[in-house]
Amino acid sequence: MPALNWRTAIKGAAGAGAGLFLWLVLSPIYAGFLAWSAEPLLRAFERPAVTRLNTDNTYIRIDRSDFGVRINHPEIPSDDLTFNVILLCALFAGATRPLRDRNIFSFLLASLLLAITHVLATIVTVMSTCATKMGTWSLEHYGKVARNVWGLSYHFYRLVLMYAIAFAIWWIVRPAENEEVEPARLRKKARGRK
Repeated sequence: MPALNWRTAIKGAAGAGAGLFLWLVLSPIYAGFLAWSAEPLLRAFERPAVTRLNTDNTYIRIDRSDFGVRINHPEIPSDDLTFNVILLCALFAGATRPLRDRNIFSFLLASLLLAITHVLATIVTVMSTCATKMGTWSLEHYGKVARNVWGLSYHFYRLVLMYAIAFAIWWIVRPAENEEVEPARLRKKARGRK
């Protein structure tokens, strides 16, 4: 783990800035990816398959063929589900040597794992929206237990898991600090022998 000092703080802040920039620029494209990835998973467990996910900038619109004419099709902001990528960027940027191959490879692997959790979060948010935020329609189509489970799952992700997942993924895939520092120590010893 990197030492907590002003250099680490500056690198972390720079990583957060870079992550914020990427998140802002790529959010509309990423929303399309999330809708494209989550829709088949949602439809696989529906009988009949009625859910379609469409995107409008960073919003994912839930279109169900059983909504009826008078129901507004809800939209969920995908960028609210994905901003933990900024935290992940800051954590990897705070490494002793953030631009080393091992750290970059670990960051790419972590980003892939985080994308998988974003797809799952999209599914939970769609289900929570349908189960709890559609008024009478929700009451007619979801039982009390289902409404509570989906609502609790959504809130737990937003309040706890969103941040915990970014930290856990970083902790699991980050390169060990001694792997990064050891070559520098060996070079110093070799110079001292000369």
